[in-house]
Amino acid sequence: MTQRQEGIEAILRLAPVVPVLVIDDVATAVPLARALVAGGLKAIEVTFRTEAALQSIRAIAGEVEGAVVGAGTVLTAKQVDDAVKAGCRFMVSPGASLDLLTAVRDCPVPLLPGAATASEAMTLLEQGYGFQKFFPAEPAGGAAYLKALSQPLAGIRFCPTGGIARDSAAKYLALPNVVCVGGSWVAPADKVAAGDWAAIEALARDAAQLNASRDAASLTA
Repeated sequence: MTQRQEGIEAILRLAPVVPVLVIDDVATAVPLARALVAGGLKAIEVTFRTEAALQSIRAIAGEVEGAVVGAGTVLTAKQVDDAVKAGCRFMVSPGASLDLLTAVRDCPVPLLPGAATASEAMTLLEQGYGFQKFFPAEPAGGAAYLKALSQPLAGIRFCPTGGIARDSAAKYLALPNVVCVGGSWVAPADKVAAGDWAAIEALARDAAQLNASRDAASLTA
């Protein structure tokens, strides 16, 4: 593990699924995060896709015991700075521009950069990123593609995200180069809007148990 991503493996191994959240109303951030943590999903990614994102990260970091909140869809140096000041513990990006990699060079918060091809993954590995996000997972080739990369790029561990659902998650988690998956199915928009935190906690608890079947799952994709 390089210093560049120090601590990221421990975060990614907290649970087999990292919830990927798009929060429209900051009032839902804390109860949503509490439900996910209660269900066993402690690492939570709040994406920079809404105006409520930054305030939501700050609220979760300050008010939800046990939560390890991350900032997702981080694209710019300003977002890096804002996320760190808000108290995020990790950052996630769909890709890895030169400007972004420069912005996080001396950042105390680890980045999980995105890659969609072997060349992108190799370039990031050369920069010290042994843990990467595979995005968009399903459109980019799915579990079959990651399985094909597992031997030639044996030094990389992925968190595939993008189009993964409860039924397809096990295929990814069975692969030797997958440390966890990112998914939004644990926090459906209708359940969040209705404030049905019990239902979300149940979905989180189910997702947290996916690791139990990792050893038994087939490697076929």
